[in-house]
Amino acid sequence: MRRLALTALLTLSACSTFPEVDARTRMVPANAPYPTLLPLDQLNAAIPEPKAEEAGAALEARAAALRARAARLRNTPVGQ
Repeated sequence: MRRLALTALLTLSACSTFPEVDARTRMVPANAPYPTLLPLDQLNAAIPEPKAEEAGAALEARAAALRARAARLRNTPVGQ
């Protein structure tokens, strides 16, 4: 009986509509060309490298934030 109910539930949920998906598919013309697939190397080359100073500063800020979080967690009583 449970299998029948589960099967019916899954079958009915497959018939539902998804407004977000339907709205997206209406925005694309039916005769739109298939997108061009590019090699991964070419896609990665298009991403600009972060500046070393900015990357270092961001990494240091993140490390400091993680150290502060670890300190807070060390001082938190367990089980309360």
